[in-house]
Amino acid sequence: MATVTSLSGTLPERRRLSHWMERVLKELENVRESPDADAVHDLRVAIRRCRSVAAVFEEVDPDPAWQQLRRVPRKLFRRLGKLRDAQVMDGWVKKLAPDYDAVRMRLHAAFQAEDGDLRDSARDAAEKFDAKSWKRLERELRKRARFVPAGSLAAQCLAVERLEEAKELHTRAQRTERPKAWHELRIGIKRLRYTVENLMPELYALWSDNLKRLQDLLGEVHDLDVLADLVKRTASAEPVDSLNLWEETIGRERSQRVDSYRQLTLGRTSIWSDWRHGLPQGNRLGLAAMARIRVTARATDTHPRRTAQISRIAIAVFDALRRAHAAPAFGEHTMRRVLRAAARLQRVGDAVHAPSHRKAAQRFLRELPLPPSWTFEEWELLAQTLRYHRGAEPSSDRGAFGRLHEDEQKNIRALAGVLRLARALRKCSIDSCLGMHAEKSADAVTLHVPGLQDSADTAARLAAGKHFLETYLGKALILKPAPKLEKVDKVVALLADFRNHQQALPAAASD
Repeated sequence: MATVTSLSGTLPERRRLSHWMERVLKELENVRESPDADAVHDLRVAIRRCRSVAAVFEEVDPDPAWQQLRRVPRKLFRRLGKLRDAQVMDGWVKKLAPDYDAVRMRLHAAFQAEDGDLRDSARDAAEKFDAKSWKRLERELRKRARFVPAGSLAAQCLAVERLEEAKELHTRAQRTERPKAWHELRIGIKRLRYTVENLMPELYALWSDNLKRLQDLLGEVHDLDVLADLVKRTASAEPVDSLNLWEETIGRERSQRVDSYRQLTLGRTSIWSDWRHGLPQGNRLGLAAMARIRVTARATDTHPRRTAQISRIAIAVFDALRRAHAAPAFGEHTMRRVLRAAARLQRVGDAVHAPSHRKAAQRFLRELPLPPSWTFEEWELLAQTLRYHRGAEPSSDRGAFGRLHEDEQKNIRALAGVLRLARALRKCSIDSCLGMHAEKSADAVTLHVPGLQDSADTAARLAAGKHFLETYLGKALILKPAPKLEKVDKVVALLADFRNHQQALPAAASD
């Protein structure tokens, strides 16, 4: 079984989050007894890993418990950080200058003066830490963490996102020597490391040395930047020659670490290339992105069977309209992929506590990182489709929908209209899509639906369900019953669907 390294050895991958949450409580006792440098460091590491896992899972699961996991230890983490920073800075001061150096003596005296207050503050935060809420969160999130099994396609997608995010921060840092850009890169590398450690343990076994080395180098660069600023603020009254010597020393140490970082990450032997080749590419990247979407669907859907049924109907309607050349949108492969994602995520808004579930779903998707292989326009179309796939139809000349470009409105009408119709057909007890087909004429599009009952209730429900789609088609959409297929006819239909699938292979691969 895959394992991850802990402070005390190894443990099974499936318990990685629970392990670190339990570790927080153990290290908490050490800090309460004596907040020395090692105890403070170990507790901060355990908390940081928990918060990093929460940040990753929030991208696929909007459950508020993940936000609580980040919020509960926030005050403790900050107070520990102040103490830890002072301890680290004091260590650098002792390392960079002899005992008799005036700047060193001034800085050391300043650290000693505030050490007692920082220790008391850290110990007080440790005493007040809500262990009961922490244990409750551990029990709750232990189950939710299973939505993304380690090594799965969804896990690979999240790792790709973290890698691309860190790579972008790397590119920005190469353009400047400003501390802020290098600090953000340090955070990006740290997030990448913890994501791979928790979700891709086999890759982490290969990458851990380089990830840790980069994190250490960037951590020391950050320490030196903080120290340089501290010297200017705390020891400004010291002789200019002493201050210049400190500036040169800190600059030299920083440059050495930046050069070491660049040797590892630039050129043909860059570790960025090695890392990227270890993660999905091409068609598999599209599969990984869809796997991430399925995780969100499973995490938020309280009626998965109903959603699966609506999804099957929606895809069948889309494919029938595509075969009939009913309208341009149904001939685009990307539109089918967006529809598949929207059909799976149609209940995501219900999991977000907000007055409007549909607006909450739109906002949730917009706040997420863009999945690999998706464009911004496709992801925005998905968010808009979920915003308008049920409820009152939007007006084309006012409100948020009215401010959209005409082409955007058409695409939303096409996809949200198909979903509205699929929801209506499910309510009409449609359980099979075999044999569904469409015909296009000059005045109307006729959709033949197997098992559709001819009744007043059905007609009323379908009239409301098809109207939004009709506004896109620009003509009447007529729904007629079609006989359910017998066994032989089902085989023929399956073969026809297989041929259509082969013709749409590029779209299927990108899904």
